[in-house]
Amino acid sequence: MIALRKLNLGMAACPFSLLRLIAVNGHYVVFKHTIQSGWSSEFVNRLGSFSRGNIEIQSGVDCTAFAQTAPFSTIAGTILVHAQDLGKMSEELENVIDEDKLDDAWFLYERHIQMAGFPRKSIVNKLVAAFAESSDLRRLEKAYALVEQAFEENKHDLLGRNALIHLSLALAKCGLPIPASTLVRKLVETEQFPPVSAWSAILAYMSQTSNGAYLGVELILEIGYLFQDGRVDPRKKSNEPLLSMKPNTTCFNIALAGCLLFGTTRKAEQLLDMMPRINLKADPTLLIIMAHIYEKNGRREELKKLKRDMEEAPNVTDMQFRQFYNCLLSCYLKFGDLESASHMVLEMLRKAEKAKNSLGVANLLVEASRSGNASLANVPLDDAFDRNSDGSENLVLYEDLCRDRKFLKLQIIAKNLLDVLVIKLQKQIEFITSERGILQPTEKLYVKLVKAFLEAGRTKDLAEFLIKAEKEDSPVSVDDSSLVHVINSCISLGWLDQAHDLLDEMRLAGVRTGSSVYSSLLKAYCKENRAGEVASLLRDARKAGVQVDASCYEVLIQSRALQKDAQGALDLFKEMKESKIPRKGHQEFENLVKGSAEGGEASLVMMLLHEIKEGQKVDYGVHDWNNVIHFFCKKRLLQDAEKAFKKMRSLGHAPNAQTFHSLVTGYAAIGGKYVEVTELWGEMKSLAFSSGMKFDQELLDAVLYTFVRGGFFVRANEVVEMMEKGNMFIDKYKYRTLFLKYHKTLYKGKAPKFQSETQMKKREAALNFKRWAGLC
Repeated sequence: MIALRKLNLGMAACPFSLLRLIAVNGHYVVFKHTIQSGWSSEFVNRLGSFSRGNIEIQSGVDCTAFAQTAPFSTIAGTILVHAQDLGKMSEELENVIDEDKLDDAWFLYERHIQMAGFPRKSIVNKLVAAFAESSDLRRLEKAYALVEQAFEENKHDLLGRNALIHLSLALAKCGLPIPASTLVRKLVETEQFPPVSAWSAILAYMSQTSNGAYLGVELILEIGYLFQDGRVDPRKKSNEPLLSMKPNTTCFNIALAGCLLFGTTRKAEQLLDMMPRINLKADPTLLIIMAHIYEKNGRREELKKLKRDMEEAPNVTDMQFRQFYNCLLSCYLKFGDLESASHMVLEMLRKAEKAKNSLGVANLLVEASRSGNASLANVPLDDAFDRNSDGSENLVLYEDLCRDRKFLKLQIIAKNLLDVLVIKLQKQIEFITSERGILQPTEKLYVKLVKAFLEAGRTKDLAEFLIKAEKEDSPVSVDDSSLVHVINSCISLGWLDQAHDLLDEMRLAGVRTGSSVYSSLLKAYCKENRAGEVASLLRDARKAGVQVDASCYEVLIQSRALQKDAQGALDLFKEMKESKIPRKGHQEFENLVKGSAEGGEASLVMMLLHEIKEGQKVDYGVHDWNNVIHFFCKKRLLQDAEKAFKKMRSLGHAPNAQTFHSLVTGYAAIGGKYVEVTELWGEMKSLAFSSGMKFDQELLDAVLYTFVRGGFFVRANEVVEMMEKGNMFIDKYKYRTLFLKYHKTLYKGKAPKFQSETQMKKREAALNFKRWAGLC
């Protein structure tokens, strides 16, 4: 091939792959090329600028240009020198890569591209690996650009599978999940199937970020789809490379844990639906993660079924039981199922008391300390949380990765990173604590239960529960019981009737209490000038044999004096004298409320006050109806789902993002229900405007997917605009693939002359979407 400098031609003007040496006639060299519109005349002009003789162009598409040039011997020498230059440049490029002079290597690589295209395969892979090992963002971007160019020019055969896995791993480790996932997808597309032990490590690095966790689920859904319903025959030897890529339990654990940490639990549930279709068995870790997802999505029945699996699973640790029961309790509270929640707490207290008093308690403690929870549960959570977020100090070297044919090192990295994610999940346990293997409820759980009972107006049931809990738990002083703390909290919030009801339930159940709670309630009644309640409470106190303190008498006397009841005030003063009550009574209630437990933890009173004041009131009906609608959508009974949706709204329950997500995904599963989704989209926007319903990434992504698949690009562009305004991540690669699958030939070529306004809008919307997706 003749050097560009000899011809004085640029690559843009005439690609050299179109020029060939045909013959030599004395001092004439014949070049044959194909005339292409846009550059043929420029080619002739440029050629004429250096030739010494005439140029003849034959008309037609296939033509020959004759240029008088130097003698052939000179040209042959130039070709030889050019070949030697390329060989020398390749050798020099390889040397600077080995010497880790990466800036020089990139300069030589670019020169090589300009002169003769890509270097040979071994050099390209060495360069990509060297840039990946540098862990420098600028160099990683260059390496990724190199790979992109190779795929665009259909030269991806120059890129080895291990080089792409190594680069993808480096990109994921450095917080670039989008290009990392793209490389895995390219490997699958070109049938260079990455083994699961390799891509699970990439997935683990990706799942440390929000966007990466979302992409991780997409990756498993795409790869898992290949194995659904026994599509791949494991008996065929030719399927071995493909089967090595099949997602395993570690992959599912990583992706699902990432979704939990970043709040995309409805997306995670799609993975759970896939598990039986690829015959994936759950291990104890996966069972716990499933419990977390069911709790977040309000799947109470699925959680109950999971309880049996948990009890039958081998090697379940103390920490895992804590997590599971925490999820179960949280779900009960979410649905307002106070009977199940309180029963579970009482059962826990009974078992704890029995374990403490058991003769074999020593054996139990030894067993608990030696059990499998030593692996994770005994790791201090703070230490584990502060571990290096990438799970390893350095990236695996390219040479080591090539030698490790089974990718065992990457498998270890994936498992280490999974441990980090799992320990982060363990920090979310709120309701259950464990002391030497014995599970016990936390104060936070009591607070949630009390709040739920009070909001439901079930003071009698609350009193019964707290009295039973006091009996099962370690006995405390009369003024420091949970029930007294709850009464004091009610008084502080101004819920005096509820406080009085609870006090009555205590008295009727024969539970003794101190004078402080009576004094606090009496003072609160006096402040509100409720004389009848004051008299009634004083009678109750006398019946219970409780003597109120001096400060309470002072408030009562002042109250009678303000009401101009001089005789009543005098009677109270005489009663106080006769009872010989000292001036220094109990501490004021305000001091009790403001004080916190010694040790830095907030008292039960403070926690309850904060929860009631700050916490929002829960509409339990929304969760029930969401479950009904989800059930119908999953069974593809969309007419029943629509009826349930209408009934839900008629009963005054406001649908949320989860409600609409179930309906949209239900319509998408059936296919062809695009008009119904468009109507839902209008309803969603109306609700968002009127009641402030919030759109989330999972809902909008499901809507966008349906619109793109159905070719509703006007609506699709609306969703894209909304997601971009909300800084939500959009997987463009997925939508490019979806568009090419269903609309590859849509609006290709020139627009017809006669179009209606609607047709013009549709065409413009589709073109805008293609531009956004990077398809034109």
